[in-house]
Amino acid sequence: MSIITIIAVDLIKFVEGIIVSLGYSGVFFLMLLEGMLLPIPSEVVMTFAGYLSYYGLLDPFNPIISVVILLIVGSVGDLVGAWIAYGIGKYGGDPFIIRYGKYLLLKPDTIGRTKAWFNKYGDLSVFTTRFIPIFRTFISIPAGIATMNFKKFSFYTLTGDLVYDAILIYIGIILGSDWKIILGYFNEFSYVGVVAFVIAIIYVFMKLKRKNVQKGQTNK
Repeated sequence: MSIITIIAVDLIKFVEGIIVSLGYSGVFFLMLLEGMLLPIPSEVVMTFAGYLSYYGLLDPFNPIISVVILLIVGSVGDLVGAWIAYGIGKYGGDPFIIRYGKYLLLKPDTIGRTKAWFNKYGDLSVFTTRFIPIFRTFISIPAGIATMNFKKFSFYTLTGDLVYDAILIYIGIILGSDWKIILGYFNEFSYVGVVAFVIAIIYVFMKLKRKNVQKGQTNK
């Protein structure tokens, strides 16, 4: 079993546990993290939650009402996360990315490609990239750097999220308890980011530990 598979399995268990324990609040929290550029695949969150909500395993409401609530909660959670990422781009700009981006998995070349996409296709790219794993969250950074109109950014982000999340929820409903089948189509895009995130955390931890050791030796 590869490291990507192991991490993917653990990630799915983590997402499932949060949603089962916290319900809609858990969905909001997870989608907020995804919008903030953390590697929480919405493909897992919304598909699994879609299955639970429609079949009455998430709440006692009518299936239609449950699905509508889920769609709103998930999309708004991602929007709030996107606002935070937009703020990082707007107020931090390129200097922030260059200095701190590595700790947030914001590689200059990745951001560079996303900025090029944004500059080429304009404001509408904020909507279209919502359907592309990884790019769907990164696009918020160049939008902030370009000081895109905030209302426009919010509108395109929320609209894209609503459409994409509705598709994921529908897939969860159709597949039911076999919802994990769909994950095979997203693994290559979604879980590579998780591996990179774990590696980055280990790197930061080791670097901080090394600095503390050096300080300790200097103070002696």
